[in-house]
Amino acid sequence: MSGSFAETTVEQAALAWLEALDYTILSGPEIAPGEPAAEREDYEQVILESRLRQALQRLNPQVPADALEEAFRKLTRPDMPTLVANNHLIHKYLVDGVPVEYQRADLPAPRPGCFFVYAIRCDDDSIYIGQTEYLERRWREHLAGTAAEHTRKHRPVCIEYYEEHESREKAVEREKWLKTGYGRTWLKREIAAGRARQAGGSIGGDLVRVLDYDMPENNEFLAVNQFTVVEDRHERRPDVVLFVNGLPLAVIELKNAATESATIWSAFNQFQTYKEQIPRLFAFNEALVISDGVQARIGTLTSDREWFMPWRTIEGEELADDKLPQLQVVLEGVFEKRRFLDLVRHFIVFEDTGGGVLVKKMAGYHQYHAVNLALDSTVRAAGAGGDKRVGVVWHTQGSGKSLTMAFYAGRVVLHPAMENPTLVIITDRNDLDDQLFGTFARCHELLRQQPEQAQSRAHLRELLHTGSGGVVFTTVHKFFPTEGEDQHPLLSDRRNIVVIADEAHRSQYDFIDGFARHMREALPNASFIGFTGTPIELTDKNTRAVFGDYVSVYDIERAVKDGATVPIYYESRLAKLELDEAERPKLDEEFEEATEGEEVEHKEKLKTKWAQLEALVGAEKRIRLIAQDIVDHFERRLEAMDGKAMVVCMSRRICVELYEAIARLRPDWHHSDDDKGSLKVVMTGSASDPVEWQQHIRNKARREELAKRFKVAEDPFKMVIVRDMWLTGFDVPCLHTMYMDKPMRGHGLMQAIARVNRVFKDKPGGLVVDYLGLAHELKSALATYTESGGKGRTAVDQEEAVAVMLEKYEVCCGIFHGFEWSAWIDGDPQERLVILPAAQEHVLKQEDGKNRLARAVSELSKAFALAVPHEKALEIRDDVAFFQAVKSVLTKSAGVDRRSPEEIDHAIRQIVSKAVASDEVIDIFAAAGLKRPDISILSDEFLAEIRGLPQRNLAVEMLRKLLEGEIKTRGRKNIVQARSFSEMLENSIRRYQNRAIETAQVIEELIALAKDLREADARGEELGLTEDEIAFYDALEVNDSAVKVLGDETLRIIAQELLRAVRNNVTIDWTVRENVRAQMRVMVKRILRRYGYPPDKQARATELVLEQAEVVCRDWAEKV
Repeated sequence: MSGSFAETTVEQAALAWLEALDYTILSGPEIAPGEPAAEREDYEQVILESRLRQALQRLNPQVPADALEEAFRKLTRPDMPTLVANNHLIHKYLVDGVPVEYQRADLPAPRPGCFFVYAIRCDDDSIYIGQTEYLERRWREHLAGTAAEHTRKHRPVCIEYYEEHESREKAVEREKWLKTGYGRTWLKREIAAGRARQAGGSIGGDLVRVLDYDMPENNEFLAVNQFTVVEDRHERRPDVVLFVNGLPLAVIELKNAATESATIWSAFNQFQTYKEQIPRLFAFNEALVISDGVQARIGTLTSDREWFMPWRTIEGEELADDKLPQLQVVLEGVFEKRRFLDLVRHFIVFEDTGGGVLVKKMAGYHQYHAVNLALDSTVRAAGAGGDKRVGVVWHTQGSGKSLTMAFYAGRVVLHPAMENPTLVIITDRNDLDDQLFGTFARCHELLRQQPEQAQSRAHLRELLHTGSGGVVFTTVHKFFPTEGEDQHPLLSDRRNIVVIADEAHRSQYDFIDGFARHMREALPNASFIGFTGTPIELTDKNTRAVFGDYVSVYDIERAVKDGATVPIYYESRLAKLELDEAERPKLDEEFEEATEGEEVEHKEKLKTKWAQLEALVGAEKRIRLIAQDIVDHFERRLEAMDGKAMVVCMSRRICVELYEAIARLRPDWHHSDDDKGSLKVVMTGSASDPVEWQQHIRNKARREELAKRFKVAEDPFKMVIVRDMWLTGFDVPCLHTMYMDKPMRGHGLMQAIARVNRVFKDKPGGLVVDYLGLAHELKSALATYTESGGKGRTAVDQEEAVAVMLEKYEVCCGIFHGFEWSAWIDGDPQERLVILPAAQEHVLKQEDGKNRLARAVSELSKAFALAVPHEKALEIRDDVAFFQAVKSVLTKSAGVDRRSPEEIDHAIRQIVSKAVASDEVIDIFAAAGLKRPDISILSDEFLAEIRGLPQRNLAVEMLRKLLEGEIKTRGRKNIVQARSFSEMLENSIRRYQNRAIETAQVIEELIALAKDLREADARGEELGLTEDEIAFYDALEVNDSAVKVLGDETLRIIAQELLRAVRNNVTIDWTVRENVRAQMRVMVKRILRRYGYPPDKQARATELVLEQAEVVCRDWAEKV
């Protein structure tokens, strides 16, 4: 029927899109073994050998034939123990070339009137002597065994000696003499004395190119449909295989968009079967595509279902039109020739996840385009006249930012314009440095070198004091002058140095006396690029203003839509905490007493930190309530979905006390050994901390072991309590719940909650449970976070920041009017120190001078951070440093009665604990659901249970789904029976949906249908037919007149004979080869005629039998 929509429709559309990309389209059956245009000797071959050999010769004209043959053998016969290991090896061959060794000629080129006499040493130590006009060509012939009988039997090792003559006659005469006893003795003496002219003996290494990445047109791109492969008696037929130079680099599996049950995930499941049954095809694979024509996903050999991702762009970062089929976007966006080669060469990496388990990762569309844009910007920024500001890549946490950085580093390293650059990757924390270094170390193949991690300031200077190359990891703190240095010494003034800043929010902006200033002193011509997952505009820092404009933006909204991250859900379980009314007036008075002598600004911080939060949160009653609620809540979460939880507390004290409270409720969660137990606290500390804390304080190595445990989904370590550890750069995909009991805001809050947004199996989302009422902070952070790049005002214009900075600078200068502070800039350390007391006095004698200075310097510092590294900002850098120094000295000034921070904290805690009133935890969002029973469709007990369900519509829906599943299963064996039952089911459901029958009636009909299905199984036994035979019997019995004319017994015999005939005549690919189908059709008709099957019904019966034969043959193949 012309209007029908089938899987072949999707296939033909895919081939048309590929043809438009200039792929040659071939039919699998036409190039199958045994056909006139055959390109394979048998179905076990998965490469097109002649095309591969031609490509190797075409791309490597300088390599001798025997070396090309060695490369061909290595490519086509990988011998690693696993499929993934073979795939990894072949990927290296595709990217780097196939390593071969061969004996180089090292011989003079032929020239007119020159003839050579030569002596070859063979592997049995014999000497062969000959003469020729073309010495190099003759040497190749000897190596190939085609030049002489002696060198065919005894492998040539090298040319020990050669000499030149002006005519062939003289060369022949000399050859004869050397073959005499005197000549051989002379020759041996010359060789032994080292006077012989030797050649041809050096063993040279070379890399045989498999793909031409620079000129895509030098490669051969084919798309082959219905490509049958047989391996270990399994026959499989992928829909479309893409070959490049004869190698199957991509496989596309398609489903029918118009069939409800044929989804992209059916295609995914087929790939899992293919990898098990025909792994040879996938040893060469670089990309897997699944599609039903509308939806499409792309993944790699090791991708789980959740990592088959959409590809949403065709050209550049702009998203393709939503009206375009996703299959078209994937094919045109990924498999355009240059783009596909680019992905293979630069954007695929194998990561060792531990224990030798390799995971193959391909860049997503956002990573691919971001890296290429950043590369172009890097070449511009680092070139002559460049401004050394590459830009900022904002990719939300969980979307593979670390891997994007590694892809970027690999591209920069290889770009010819960068001339073997040095890359410096900086973070501002040791744990982040370790995490990122680990990612890069696992991706060292991208970098073409092993990265190095600076262990100290001296080591960093040693690593950067190099003429070229290197990938160096360091914390920004190692850029600090040593004792006796006024500023950091110059390490390199090369322009091909790129500093890559991760999460560039904090110390990178301190251009005054901070580490970033020293970094720029050490590397004045380096270019800077920032990568961030949280581009939050705070008033005192702005990533975009410092590093340049955004290069690429990929925010939460797009990441969730693409499935790169899962959505984060928010649940408020705010504990009902109150201050007793009688205590409230006293609280502020006691607070003033406890913080006497403290600076006003600092006092306000203390008040917020303790009065409203830490002491309230840490009150004993509240901790008990929170502990009980976390235990109850998490156990309910685990009932629905296995996974892990993180509890974030605002102090180490609360971490420890909460741990003890939970352990009292669930003693079996506690264990003192690191390798046992379900609950742990991860925090730092020292020997001076309280004794009861010591069991939770671990060194770095022990924390790393705990981290490994927590990342393993099956490990019983289910819940961790932290204060600051593991809140950034720590990926645990199976982590699905975070209990927040700590005040956080801005990018710190976003980084923390992003721990639960990682994709993992069927995890639908991450949950943040709030015990403090952080909804406003979360909303505020998200509003900025999800701003689309380029729309709205995501950053303050730098010129405006400069104007504000200069305004605030004038205010500070006004406060210091009449005071000379040049010694701060020009003086030695002693002079700089001496000037500070005088500066303090100058400020303090003014009315409210101390507070005015504190406000003015704070405002100037914020404006300065936004303006830097503008030249006007750098001009006043030293003055700003002076103002900040004076402010710091003033705020540190205190009398002898000043209390220590510990004393103040303890006093406030005592005050507040008296005023805490706790009540039950409020469960704001309670949910209830129906329990799903463990059922079998053929169970009378279950059918009775369904009939009695009070939720009648739910009963209908459950029965419908169960019956559909059972009918689908039968459809794989008996199409006639499945169609009959399917029509009955559809009819009942349609009448129910149209309100033609009541719910109770449709339930009865569906229960009767379930029983009919059960009884259908017994028919085969009654007729004495096997499961396969009853399927053919049903195909014949569809015709009522045939049953009347022939009877059950004759139909039974016909069914058995048809089954035998099909078994004996099916061949590989028969379902897609029309000539074979025609022969099968004739055979079926012949059998039907012989038994007198009604002639007018034979054509329909024949088609049904062929359809049934396809299903049965497929089932046979799956059972093999």
